Amino acid sequence: MRFAFYPSLDGTGVIVTGGASGIGADIVRAFAAQGAKVGFLDFDREGGEALAQELSGTGATVRFEFCDLREVDTIRPAMERLFATIGTPGVLVNNAARDDRHDWRDVTPAYYDERIATNIRHMFFATQAVAPKMMEAGKGSIINMGSNSWWEKSGGMPVYTTSKAAVHGMTRSFARDLGPYRIRVNTVVPGWVMTPRQKELWATEEALEKHRANQCLPDLIDPVYLARMVLFLASDDAAMCTANNYMVEAGSI
Repeated sequence: MRFAFYPSLDGTGVIVTGGASGIGADIVRAFAAQGAKVGFLDFDREGGEALAQELSGTGATVRFEFCDLREVDTIRPAMERLFATIGTPGVLVNNAARDDRHDWRDVTPAYYDERIATNIRHMFFATQAVAPKMMEAGKGSIINMGSNSWWEKSGGMPVYTTSKAAVHGMTRSFARDLGPYRIRVNTVVPGWVMTPRQKELWATEEALEKHRANQCLPDLIDPVYLARMVLFLASDDAAMCTANNYMVEAGSI
């Protein structure tokens, strides 16, 4: 595949949550390849340090900060440490999430609260930490990662689908509140993306065959295609795009 280069991203400060693995790691790599100054947060210390070392070895400006995003009080200090490397953030990608399966009958209040903290609460507080910097600059792009799971009426993970449905409401409200400062807020909606975790846990031959039949396109979705949509929405090419959902699901809805 031949992909686009976005001159407006060269030198731009970018923050990615959940950037140590999966879709997030591809997003970090994609921004680094564009010449952006990338900071990313994750609770996977080993994976985060390895990715930062890999990309720094190519000459890219990349900084990893360990942060358990479920602990809200740790988010702002971690962001401040990233600002020291990347400068004023022009882009925030709220990517961190886990789609662990669970039976609704087994969900306790504690489990429910932990899943909400894992899948949406940190997005709000990451935005709260970064948006003032963007407001001062008079521009910015915030990209929240949603999911097509609730659009497809997927079962077996109701707290996850609840939190991902809520992402869309949060995106549209922030788009209104931050729009006067020329800060754009959008949601990227992945289909079933073939990350190593998905392949290991759930991508059985039977499940893949059923999923292919549901897609309009025959190919499975690689994480790189999510990263490419994120790059577009972060760039000046998308200057008039805000408050919307951008689907990368191969026509499965």
